[in-house]
Amino acid sequence: MMDKTQVTRRGFIGDSAKVAAGVAAGLGTAGQTVRVGAADKVDTSKIINYNENMEYRRQGSTDWMVSAICLGGHSRSNQEERNEIVAKSIDIGINYIDACCRHEVVRDAKALKGRRDKMYLALSYCGKEIRGEEFRTAKKLLESLDELLLVSGEEYTDLWRVTCYEPGGRHSFNTACELIEALETAKKQGKARKIGFSTHDRRWIQFMIEYFPQIDCVCFPFTTMSKKAPTDSVFDALKKCDVGAFGIKPYGGGSLFRGTEEENDKRSRLALRYILHTGAVIPIPGLNRLEHVDNVAKAMTERRELDVKETAELEQVSKQMWANLPQNYEWLRDWEYV
Repeated sequence: MMDKTQVTRRGFIGDSAKVAAGVAAGLGTAGQTVRVGAADKVDTSKIINYNENMEYRRQGSTDWMVSAICLGGHSRSNQEERNEIVAKSIDIGINYIDACCRHEVVRDAKALKGRRDKMYLALSYCGKEIRGEEFRTAKKLLESLDELLLVSGEEYTDLWRVTCYEPGGRHSFNTACELIEALETAKKQGKARKIGFSTHDRRWIQFMIEYFPQIDCVCFPFTTMSKKAPTDSVFDALKKCDVGAFGIKPYGGGSLFRGTEEENDKRSRLALRYILHTGAVIPIPGLNRLEHVDNVAKAMTERRELDVKETAELEQVSKQMWANLPQNYEWLRDWEYV
């Protein structure tokens, strides 16, 4: 276990500065993108599950080229439906799944059976991680990971991204040290190829990635109302530290949808195009039906930048989304400026 008496703020800042300096020198490929139909212009051999009709973006220091839209774990589909959704997602070139609950991880591991090499699988055991006071030690976190890998039949995860305080709030410095110790240990043991965390507190993100250069990726909310803060933005820190970013809740927890299926599909594409155009995060929407996967594929064929009419339309439906937020999602309002 990390000796907390040996952990000093000055020491971590010193280590962080050294690593940040090394990263800054190699940022030439940061933000690298392989556009749709670019197979004849760039080497795509190292992009897993490459499809010329999908766009791929580099995810920070992982050096993974991840599909510009990924597959979120939250879904109302059963196992059979999920198998079909995962297969369809692979068909259109999606190469990343994010699963953050026990049942999601088990379900998605089953859906990937026989095609594990087609996707990066990121996981979290949100019910047995540091939101629960009893799981705020490296030992307990590693036990939770071992349990999750066992029940899902996985030998490792591509990304272990521990679910942290949400909504809002932040953990103590000692808890942060325990978290980093667990993540680094899992990486050394070969149980996690890359490491990170998710949180709904943007200030804590900035502290963590600047203080702990070991972090590869983070997950946080990014909706159609989100934009880069004019000053002290999280994205400045992400770029400086070369940390990958995934955006959760792109549809405002479903509050974006209030129309017919056709209207909702259009809203979904507008949302995804807006987020893609910002270049800020890779969105990971929850997709409940095969038609939703088809809609993602359609969004990839449409131009990124919205015209004046589309911008006005997205602004209107986004205001409706804001007004329709259920009480348990009111905290999303804190993510207008990131």
